[in-house]
Amino acid sequence: METTLRGVGVSHGVAIGEVRHMGTAVLEPPAKQIPAEEAEREQGRARQAVEAVAADLNARGNLAGGEAQAVLEAQAMIAQDPELMADVDRRIAVGSTAERGIYDAFSHYRELLAGAGEYMAGRVADLDDVRNRIVARLLGVPMPGVPDSDEPYVLIARDLAPADTALLDPTLVLGFVTEEGGPTSHSAILARALGVPAVVALPGACELAEGAVVAVDGSTGEIFVSPSAEKQAELEKQSEERKAALAASTGPGATSDGHKVPLLANVGGPADVPAAVEAGAEGVGLFRTEFLFLDDSQKAPSEEKQVEAYRQVLEAFPEGRVVVRVLDAGADKPLDFLTPADEPNPALGVRGLRTLLDHPEVLRTQLTALAKAAEGLPVYLEVMAPMVADRQDAKAFADACRAAGLQAKFGAMVEIPSAALRARSVLQEVEFLSLGTNDLAQYTFAADRQVGAVSRLQDPWQPALLDLVSLSAEAARAEGKSCGVCGEAASDPLLACVLTGLGVTSLSMGAASIPYVRATLAKYTLAQCERAAAAARAADSADEARAAAQAVLSGE
Repeated sequence: METTLRGVGVSHGVAIGEVRHMGTAVLEPPAKQIPAEEAEREQGRARQAVEAVAADLNARGNLAGGEAQAVLEAQAMIAQDPELMADVDRRIAVGSTAERGIYDAFSHYRELLAGAGEYMAGRVADLDDVRNRIVARLLGVPMPGVPDSDEPYVLIARDLAPADTALLDPTLVLGFVTEEGGPTSHSAILARALGVPAVVALPGACELAEGAVVAVDGSTGEIFVSPSAEKQAELEKQSEERKAALAASTGPGATSDGHKVPLLANVGGPADVPAAVEAGAEGVGLFRTEFLFLDDSQKAPSEEKQVEAYRQVLEAFPEGRVVVRVLDAGADKPLDFLTPADEPNPALGVRGLRTLLDHPEVLRTQLTALAKAAEGLPVYLEVMAPMVADRQDAKAFADACRAAGLQAKFGAMVEIPSAALRARSVLQEVEFLSLGTNDLAQYTFAADRQVGAVSRLQDPWQPALLDLVSLSAEAARAEGKSCGVCGEAASDPLLACVLTGLGVTSLSMGAASIPYVRATLAKYTLAQCERAAAAARAADSADEARAAAQAVLSGE
């Protein structure tokens, strides 16, 4: 009998196919004692397994490129953490096997992360995946991961590790559904980059029977179990209509009455540029520069290396706008040479601009490299700082940009509620704002973006979040300056219309989402978008806000 389940849709499209479950996690290895004379050999086995898994993660990252590469390289760094390996060696020295030493050391580290606040607890899934891969290698059993199949299928998992998501084969994996995760989790972001329909935070997803036929609507978050032939035909028709609308929509982003809304791309490095160009991006609204700093956690990349990487992206958008975010280190992106090791809650500590102001030489080198990369290019370069809290932060960043001789617009990311509440004050020092809705939601609702249990509060439709967007946009309009959105909220076509109605001046998203947003914006006037925005803000929950905006735009 057909039943309908609802999770959080995070990647557009419809997938219909049989269920295949993710490979199970590695079983806990037996706790047997080894003679003292075997300790050195077991320690060698452990180190070899760790190095092999780290190399595999880095290789997967190189194949995937872009944002996935940065995520996987960060996982490889976890595997090789010196303190973690010292703990493994100590456990083996007192009688543990290599696999048990790894298992227990990682379990101890896991407890530390889980108790370090919700933000760090969100890294536990990545840690578990690394542990399972190392233990599987030591035991000589298959790696946990994507199932082998000759036929296309819908993948079901409790959560998807970045190593698995990054290399999903879209010709085999029609779509995926996870029980955990949220709209801004690594899995969700990578799914959008792949163009694979996906639904996350679906309670009971792992109870779906192997081989059962399901239909996944990544736009609405609905899962239809054992859908009738009529329902399948209806969904396929809707999917074809969406594709036709996408194909018919080209050119710059705009409402139906000609109000321009530039549609920009979020990129994690040069590897993401071709997809952005192909999707018709009008520039880059968020160029994440962390990928350059993950190659070596002990020191910053040279100025020459930075110039080369930045220029590759700038050259791809002649006469276009490229907004570069300076290094956002700390919290879930720690770097040994920058990030304090003893913070009780890194998400609320020294991260983003705070880190750079504590290490002015790193910021100065990056800004100088950007200045050199832009020399002689017909590009509109804009540079922004992450984690700006107030006018003092904004001034410190703008002063650093001027001192480096940077010929560009200076901006501030609005990720902390204080920056939205005092946006006019911040705009006295910088020329534009860019709303990072993922972190803004996280800090507004005290809800970690990686924790599925609080995904309700990470929903960008939350009216309180829309209020903060509106405050920022109104402040920018009053100051005659721009206010864009570069968070994942911009990738939701319906929400893109609401953001436009709130006064946002540009939208930046993963390349795969640009055609959907362009086609949807083109259907409505600016006045309709403004009415939808007002209706959404008047609601008391994310679901009500979404329904209210939909009702306005559909004329109900």
